[in-house]
Amino acid sequence: MRFTKMQGCGNDYIYVNCFAQRVTRPDVLARRISDRHFGVGADGLILIEPSEDADAFMHMFNADGSEGSMCGNGIRCTAKYLYDHGLVPSTRRSVRIDTRSGPREISFRVAHGRATELTVDMGTPHLTGAVPEAITVAGMALHCVGVDMGNPHAVYFLDDNPALAVKTVRELALARYGSYFETHPRFPERVNSEFIEVLSPAEVNFRVWERGSGETLACGTGAAAAVFAGIAAGKLQDAVLVHLSGGDLRVRCDAQSGHCFLSGGAEEVFSGDYPEADAL
Repeated sequence: MRFTKMQGCGNDYIYVNCFAQRVTRPDVLARRISDRHFGVGADGLILIEPSEDADAFMHMFNADGSEGSMCGNGIRCTAKYLYDHGLVPSTRRSVRIDTRSGPREISFRVAHGRATELTVDMGTPHLTGAVPEAITVAGMALHCVGVDMGNPHAVYFLDDNPALAVKTVRELALARYGSYFETHPRFPERVNSEFIEVLSPAEVNFRVWERGSGETLACGTGAAAAVFAGIAAGKLQDAVLVHLSGGDLRVRCDAQSGHCFLSGGAEEVFSGDYPEADAL
């Protein structure tokens, strides 16, 4: 099985071109190929499949084999793959990619025959509770903002949560507490949890615990959710630079349309062959 590893801000996935080959057990493959000691190593697996209504369908699986619905970094990499590997005409500067959360439009620039600086229309986020909402996690009385980005998010601003007992996101003991946030009964399908340190109305530091993958270096839907939550809470303006552990993303929320736009780079790391016998 031919694969390509790609990353956006360190949020890395294994991509398989399913226009040319078939994966019969993606849940099993995701667990094995994502393993950072015994596999290739990634936050998950993305199958680039044909679509009747778009240029491709992004079929996403987390590192634990669970199926995901949307990934802001993953979809930018998928768009880059489609262009760089000739699955769309070289004259194109945008693609339409379908997901379990619906279709998304991705625009990009081109330099030296490769797609660069990709912007995803993330659609319209929705609040799922009060702003802020009281919640108790691992015995800590906290406040979060619930956001639906096509997948579930809970955003925790440090200045609203003295019980976390930290001043910066770097100090958070996510390895110790992350699973408690992910599996909180308030979110029956599990939840992506973002922790936000506001530097100014236009700039934040960010860490994330993703459902099914644990702490990752970046989360595109999480970055958009954090900015949307910050606007709803009166903390952020409509265009924000988000500093993630793996790099920077830019988020803009358009008040007129209600859509959020996520911009950043994407890179192809390497390609290789994974033995079918080991995959299934």
